[in-house]
Amino acid sequence: MIFTRLLPTLLVVMLLSISARADVVRLANGHPDRYVVQPGDTLWGIASRFLESPWEWPRIWHANPYVDNPHLIYPGDVLLLTDIDGQPALKVLRRENLPVEKAEPRIRVDEVDDAITTIPPGVIEPFLTTPLVVGRKELENAGYVVLGVEGNIMLGEPSEFYARNVAEPVTEIYQLFHPGDELIHPVTREYLGTEAIYLGDARMVRYADIAKLRITRSVEEIAPADRLLPVERDVIQPYYHPHAPEGDVLGYVIKAPRGVSELGPYQVVVISLGEANGIEEGHVLRIRHRKDPVQDPVTREVLDLPEEDSGLLMVFRAFDRVSYALVMQANRAIHIGDSLVSPLK
Repeated sequence: MIFTRLLPTLLVVMLLSISARADVVRLANGHPDRYVVQPGDTLWGIASRFLESPWEWPRIWHANPYVDNPHLIYPGDVLLLTDIDGQPALKVLRRENLPVEKAEPRIRVDEVDDAITTIPPGVIEPFLTTPLVVGRKELENAGYVVLGVEGNIMLGEPSEFYARNVAEPVTEIYQLFHPGDELIHPVTREYLGTEAIYLGDARMVRYADIAKLRITRSVEEIAPADRLLPVERDVIQPYYHPHAPEGDVLGYVIKAPRGVSELGPYQVVVISLGEANGIEEGHVLRIRHRKDPVQDPVTREVLDLPEEDSGLLMVFRAFDRVSYALVMQANRAIHIGDSLVSPLK
């Protein structure tokens, strides 16, 4: 799978991106001095063994000059915690570079499919290859399903169907969508975008005013008036490196794709910050629980209680005014409406 082959490259950018901040990284209580990478590990999970703030992993990475590609790690590799100029540092020893007798360093042909990924790939994969968020007019102006070639209304793989208003193909592949919820800012009530519910893929059979397409994949039933958009790329290349946004930001958790009200680690959320706010993929944000105002039991005045830290999330796909993010840590239940700030605050 293309996505699986690409994910190990996340580590390349992440491990090379060393922070310029001068303060010392805080190590986790009870951290190991040595760790053997295990199958199924993730970079974030490994980092949480060593650091109080796992997203700061790049600050303690030390490239090993005797390894041909020090930016990917694999099951069986050994991570050693050392000290360089008073700063904690991690070194990697490749499994095959731990000889019983001294040998010259040799080149490893990287099996990138086996490398450790930053986060569990299966969690975010469904959110990487489809538009997800569009403007009000984008779906309205898109091509649409008319009817199945056999006269059927409910369509699935491998049905053929007629469509109108289809953009002239720059590729043979189209994706089908149904308009979803409008995304509204919880404080300003501004419109931020419309979710596009992904239904499946189709391949162009004959382009004309009434075009003919064949469904090649369906995850939900497809019906007349559902919309088509051409596929511009097969997969977004997720070259994340966790880092804090520049300056102060303030956003909110506005939706969970499956309508879940209480969220925990490795759940996807939609947030009210996007590229227009300076947000980019890899940005880490601190989640703070927003409590409802209460009445003072003595004075009867209405009090806004202080917010409490709830966890961390990382943006993995950014649109203009909203983004999709993955909850990485949670020390209490996370709710729709919780606020988001820089992890440095």
